[in-house]
Amino acid sequence: MIEVQEFTASNEKSKTKEKNILRPSDAFVGAAWFALLVGMVSYCIGLWNAEMELNEKGYYFTILLFGLFSVISVQKAVRDKMEGIPVTAVYYGISWFTTIASIVLLIIGLWNADLLLSEKGFYGMSFILSLFASVAVQKNIRDLVWIDQEEK
Repeated sequence: MIEVQEFTASNEKSKTKEKNILRPSDAFVGAAWFALLVGMVSYCIGLWNAEMELNEKGYYFTILLFGLFSVISVQKAVRDKMEGIPVTAVYYGISWFTTIASIVLLIIGLWNADLLLSEKGFYGMSFILSLFASVAVQKNIRDLVWIDQEEK
């Protein structure tokens, strides 16, 4: 059982309750990893085949890495707060800021890029798929590690 802080609407008082974490199904774990691989590989293949300068490719690749790290950081901070593990407001705020910044930087880059709308959509969708899938993969890993520790 995990102790989770549950806050009231006024956020003045909190009460602790126990929560069961269910083992994620193999299908969900596999789907999360598959979505992450499809998103990242598609994005990278698109970059590899794109007719753009190497520095532009580097910009888009860096944004992908930056975004993946940022959303995993947000997921960890949110989960830690849920479980009553201390998270500083600075770390929590920076995690959200960098996540939003990575998305905004991609939008700005694509807005100003000399690409077809279908290519812009492709990069946007594969980027968002990668971000979402990395959160799901991180959640699954954390759940499985916690469950394995509890079973010992």
